[in-house]
Amino acid sequence: MTTPHKDQFGKPVGHPVENWTGCAFPPRSDMTGSHVIVRPLDVARDAQQLFDANSKASDGSRFTYLPTGPFTDFDAYKAWLESMTASDDPMLHAIIDKATNTAVGVAAFMRIDQKNGVVEVGNINYAPALSQTIGGTEATYLMMKRAFDELGYRRYEWKCDDQNAPSRAAAARYGFTYEGTFRNHLVYKGRNRDTAWFSITSEEWPAIRAAFEAWLAPDNFDDAGQQRKRLEDLRP
Repeated sequence: MTTPHKDQFGKPVGHPVENWTGCAFPPRSDMTGSHVIVRPLDVARDAQQLFDANSKASDGSRFTYLPTGPFTDFDAYKAWLESMTASDDPMLHAIIDKATNTAVGVAAFMRIDQKNGVVEVGNINYAPALSQTIGGTEATYLMMKRAFDELGYRRYEWKCDDQNAPSRAAAARYGFTYEGTFRNHLVYKGRNRDTAWFSITSEEWPAIRAAFEAWLAPDNFDDAGQQRKRLEDLRP
């Protein structure tokens, strides 16, 4: 480890980040895995497929912890996607099931801080066809791999409503570290949101990457597609 910086009194004030020049902005290109393709969302191409996929959860539960929705009207959903793709941050991606060539989920790079090497994954909305599948986990891995391995980001964030138990569980399963809860952080849909913060750092990423790759390996699944080892159990 490098020698920490010291103040004028000789007290350590933090370790240097050597040769740091910041990070590039995420490119608008596909991230391709064995089960899914994560690609920048194209409203004309993806909107109808995403709307149809979300409609399989007719109770609207997929939007409980998102600031908008649920959508029962396609035009309203399309308008929301158009507003979300009007700028580069958030950079919304569609998740394509390779077996059906169908868009079944969305996720975004957001709050992209190139100067400090920090990026958040958010606006995650998996339709029933993607939830609890190998492809759903692979999509998360592909986005992490882009942030850390391709672009050199130092910190990858996950935030969610503190009441969102499935999202908290997903963050823990993927290897994020819980850092605390911001109380009275937001007001949305007429209610308070306390926001739970999670992160993975570049120092933690190699072990987390190895666990993802071991979990995604074909020999980790039996003939029925059931996992032999859990992702959590493959991390040190």
